[in-house]
Amino acid sequence: MPSDAYPAPFVIQRNLVDQVVDYLTESILAARFAPGERLSEAGLASELGISRAPVREAARLLESRGLLVSRPRRGFFVRSLDVAELNDVFDLRIGLERHAFERVMLRFDEDIEQSLKQQIERLCDVASGHDESAKIEEDIAFHRRVFELAGNPRLLRAFDDLSFELRLCITLITRTHDTPESIAASHWRLLDALRSGDPERCREEVDYHIGVARDSVIERLADGHSSANHPNNHQ
Repeated sequence: MPSDAYPAPFVIQRNLVDQVVDYLTESILAARFAPGERLSEAGLASELGISRAPVREAARLLESRGLLVSRPRRGFFVRSLDVAELNDVFDLRIGLERHAFERVMLRFDEDIEQSLKQQIERLCDVASGHDESAKIEEDIAFHRRVFELAGNPRLLRAFDDLSFELRLCITLITRTHDTPESIAASHWRLLDALRSGDPERCREEVDYHIGVARDSVIERLADGHSSANHPNNHQ
């Protein structure tokens, strides 16, 4: 039998780690694990029917993505973001998106318009439903498409790195738009700004779009902290 008839142990291990990463990411973003909650390596390994090693490696990868934090001799915990950290995430996002939109505006054509239009239509389709995860993913998919069209692989990689924390930011508050109409309108405005060819208008729309999301997330986080600290909640 050929020596390559079976996958190497490393390949099997690598695939297993990826599966654990996907499972933990989905669980965190679906709020099955609460912010600040400790993840039990032994418990997860038992639940998934695997050894602790791939669970530990997956946790380390998620730490590098900003979804978990490790504490010496205590293990891994779901990351909790405070207002200052949220501000940092959105501050970086605004800088990246300004540059990406400017690059796309300079090369804007019918193909780019059609590609972004189709993604907005997909976003609008899920916006009227109750699947908050789908709304977040389609929203991020629109912005990722802008970064793809910007034509700078390193810029796209920077957005991909940030997107993990961005998902966590949005998930903590559950949503950043109150109605399906507001989701549609906010993204059509971005497309209109690209179509205009006006750099100032494009920058203003990006700042407004990201600023609304930032302010909504921070406001709801502050409201949550206020409710948690209210005397009536400790009776």
